[in-house]
Amino acid sequence: MTETHNETTALTVSHRKHTLVLTINRPEARNAVDLAVTKALGDALEAAEADPDVRVVVLTGSGEKSFCAGADLKAIARGENLLFTTGKRAEWGFAGYASHHISKPTIAAVNGTALGGGLELVLASDLAVAAENATFGLPEVRRGIIAGAGGVFRLPTQIPRKAAYELIFTGAPVSAREALDLGLVNRVVPRERVLQCALELADAIGENAPLAVQASKRVAQQIVNGVVATENSFWKLSAQERAFVRESEDAKEGPRAFAEKRKPVWQAR
Repeated sequence: MTETHNETTALTVSHRKHTLVLTINRPEARNAVDLAVTKALGDALEAAEADPDVRVVVLTGSGEKSFCAGADLKAIARGENLLFTTGKRAEWGFAGYASHHISKPTIAAVNGTALGGGLELVLASDLAVAAENATFGLPEVRRGIIAGAGGVFRLPTQIPRKAAYELIFTGAPVSAREALDLGLVNRVVPRERVLQCALELADAIGENAPLAVQASKRVAQQIVNGVVATENSFWKLSAQERAFVRESEDAKEGPRAFAEKRKPVWQAR
């Protein structure tokens, strides 16, 4: 496979050997996810699954500061939807990625902060390589909401449970080195090498028999027809709790206090 590039306002897509590199292309917004990112990223994953020449997918962010800052709060404030509510795209979840299960291995190349939805993209990836300056966290509880794109149920399955609970309940971030110690990422490298390291890992995977790798992933993750049935109840519960919390006074107070640069006053209602 020769290296080619296809750039949109939301996503840069490039091919290197048997690896598809997807770069969220909104550095001015710290690569926050809006509907354009959701559509472009979800469609790119779908195309990768259908392309026999693609064996691995690498996801990263543009710029030097942020892998992904999560949901685009400015877009939400304008009343824009970040997710599709009908059709096949609705099944793919946050960023068209969080619940979009494909057979090809996915690697997150975390080139900066991965907070909130950014960490949830890492959790949705099979492997992760982090830059030394990367940070990881689920700060949602500090804003009166919950990490509803898989964070609250995936994190305790990927790192020690009590460590996961501390991150979820406090909203505090961890460094790349701490993330490595917890098993949240596979490698930590200098920032300028993060994408190259992810590509080297992809090359090592791509050298193997693709059908065997894909079948191994489906068995390991219990993927049947693009669905992980064991996660269904968690997604349902997460959606119910997210909706409940979203309607609370605290959910309004969190963003308001953040905008006013003051400590929130929680009322538990």
